[in-house]
Parts: sequence; C-alpha cells; structure tokens
Amino acid sequence: MVKEDKGEEEKKKKAKQKAAKPKDGPKEEPKPEAPKAAEAHKADAHAPKPPEPIAPAEPKHEAKAEKPEPKARKKKAGAKKPATRAFVARGKRKESVARATITAGKGVIRINSRNVESINNPYVRDIIREPLRYIGPEANTVNISVNVNGGGTMGQAQAARTAIANALSQYFDQMNLREKFVNIDRSLVIEDTRRVETKKFRGPKARARFQKSYR
Repeated sequence: MVKEDKGEEEKKKKAKQKAAKPKDGPKEEPKPEAPKAAEAHKADAHAPKPPEPIAPAEPKHEAKAEKPEPKARKKKAGAKKPATRAFVARGKRKESVARATITAGKGVIRINSRNVESINNPYVRDIIREPLRYIGPEANTVNISVNVNGGGTMGQAQAARTAIANALSQYFDQMNLREKFVNIDRSLVIEDTRRVETKKFRGPKARARFQKSYR
C-alpha cells in the first residue's frame, strides 16, 4: 500500500510539472490599449500645420529717431546790475547833425570816439566845452560821447555844443539848466534853422553870376 501511494504521488507531481511548463511556439502578448485622447493627440501632431500668415516686409530705411527738444536753460539768479541813467540829445547847425549820449562818469568828453583834448584847434575845443563851464563841479561826474557827421569843422563844433547842452539839461533836470542856457546864449539849446542858400544856374554861387570879358 505504501508503494502504491508513492507511485501515485510521483504521477501527480509529474502531471503538475507538465501543466506548469509553457507550450511550444510564440505566445501573443496582449497589446496595451492606448487611451483615445492620446491617439487623437498623436494624430494632430502628425497632421500638417496650416501655413502662417506672411507679415508685410518692413521698409529698408529706418525712420530716424526724433531728437528730444532741448530743455530751456534756467537763468541763474544773480545780483542784478544797477540801472545806469543815459540820455541822448540832438543838435544841428548848417549841414551838421550831432547826437550826444550822457552817462555817469569822470568828466570825459569824446567826439566820434576821440577825446576832445586831441583836437588841435583850441577855439574849436572851447566851443564844444562851453556848456560845461556853466554847471560847476558837476561836470566832472558825467561822461559825454558825441557822434557828429556832415558839414565842416565849425558847423560840427556848434552842433556838438547844442547837443551837449540839451543832454546836460535832461540829466540835471533839477538844476533848470535850460532856462539858464537860454538867458546866457539862446543858441546853446535852440537849433539854428538857417541854411545855406542853394546855388542857381548861370552863376558860380547862389547870387553871383559869371562875368563876360571883352579883353
């Protein structure tokens, strides 16, 4: 009985081993089913992409950048210069016209940018400086610059004298110099309206006539 039991057990083991061995031939492995969403994504990836819109070609020349406007410079607040008084007066004589500018100074007189002392004729110098003799020491507190043109030497000297007298009367307005000048010599502040008579035909001057000679 014991031998029969052992034989049966061996048969059962062999049967079990045969059942455990794989059968000959390639076995078909089950393919994993991909999700439908992944398949759709792959299909979209392989699908041809639509052509992108072509952008318009840019011009070759680049637009120049506009320069920024310069900022206005701020003026530095500094000490203001004191305002200087200056007066301009006119004088005429014959064909001469003079304009005198008077400012505060040290008594310097210039005629056409030349010092009055550089004039050689002392009579002409005295005519030009005549108005300064009547105002006293205040003559050393002003500078006078005269521009004169036209006419001759004496006409320019008398025109400069009238211009200087009018300028002094404006500068020293509290001294009533105009009335003083009129009492001394009216021609100091009042222009002479007389002019040279014009030349006529048939003569060398305004009245003279050419003479005939029978010799």
